[in-house]
Amino acid sequence: VRIWGHRSILSLSKDAAFVSNLCKCASFDRLRMRASKSAPKSERTLLLKTLDKSQIYDMIPRSQTIAQTIATQRWMITTMRDVAERAGVSVTSVSHVINETRPVSYELRERVLAAMEELGYQPNRLARSLRSGKTQIIGTIVPDSADPFFAEVARGIEDTAFENGYSLILCNSDRNLGKEAFYTNVLVEKQVDGILFLAAGVSTERILDLQQRGMPVVVVDRELPAANVDSVVTDNAGGGWAATRHLIDLGHQCIGHIAGPSDLRLSEYRSTGYCKALEEAGIAADGNQIVRGAFDFESGYRAACQLLANDKRPTAIFACNDIMAIGAICAAAELDLRVPEDLSVVGYDDIPLASYSNPPLTTVAQPIYDMGVMAASMLLERLHDPGGTARQLVLDVELQIRRSTAAPSTPDATN
Repeated sequence: VRIWGHRSILSLSKDAAFVSNLCKCASFDRLRMRASKSAPKSERTLLLKTLDKSQIYDMIPRSQTIAQTIATQRWMITTMRDVAERAGVSVTSVSHVINETRPVSYELRERVLAAMEELGYQPNRLARSLRSGKTQIIGTIVPDSADPFFAEVARGIEDTAFENGYSLILCNSDRNLGKEAFYTNVLVEKQVDGILFLAAGVSTERILDLQQRGMPVVVVDRELPAANVDSVVTDNAGGGWAATRHLIDLGHQCIGHIAGPSDLRLSEYRSTGYCKALEEAGIAADGNQIVRGAFDFESGYRAACQLLANDKRPTAIFACNDIMAIGAICAAAELDLRVPEDLSVVGYDDIPLASYSNPPLTTVAQPIYDMGVMAASMLLERLHDPGGTARQLVLDVELQIRRSTAAPSTPDATN
């Protein structure tokens, strides 16, 4: 037999018909077999490394050659019937133990579990999902899997799903509505039990379509008032206000603002908070001091360059997320402006990188991991109560003051 796996090629003597059947039963990735002539006994170790997750590993006695062992052993996928025979019980009893469909005695349960362990039995997830109508899988669509914010939210989702016996399928839309629609259809075809959308551009129509199909949905960091959908958000307007108020309290009067995409409600709320803080302080909002970015480093850098090129240069900048704020710090450095002596910068999110930027970034901290935990918990609750009223969970934010903000070196903006 010729076996390809872990870059090793092994030749063994064996009946071709048996090899064919063996190939059909094999479940590990990229395993391929083909009849050949003979096998050196010295290659036993390489075979074991190749098949270390298979039942063959435990079948090969040290006293036998590989060819002798394979010739005398049955290669089969263990079934419930095998477990029942080993435990000395009925197949129905095994099913009740595995699926917890009926109470069984402690002694019977232990016998079945011991037989399962001895035979290496793994319940057939597909068969169980066909019977129950549930796959124990949830889908998550993120706009940018490389963004530290979404990565942390996804971690909270995955941890919660795992703790509750669910697997996770993670899809990256690259902020592309067409790609998001494609992955939504893929998840529906995979018959996931529910879908979470992270601050995505998902439309109300798509949410309504999913709900009509009976698909539970939770939206994270995004509001869709026209859709009766569960959501987890934070106080974005309050966060924008707190960031701007902090700069005003330090004495800044000319405060630039790097806003996010206009089609994202959360971004508009943060900008609303910015404008409200200026208004309360008697500072007129200046359209020349507001530039939109795309929530990435480059757009933050370019927006800061544009703001700092104004005739009335701002002494401080509030960016709608940390990544754009760090881009702004890079722009300031290239213009030989010191942060915070010449320019104060405030971000939003408090991603891990914010604590290690140079200087460490003052930012509005969102409970990022908890947002994922809460969203996953809300979806799991929805699976058990599909007809309940939609809920919106609003989490508090907190200003984290670090070394990227200080009082302006002059009372007014410089030219």
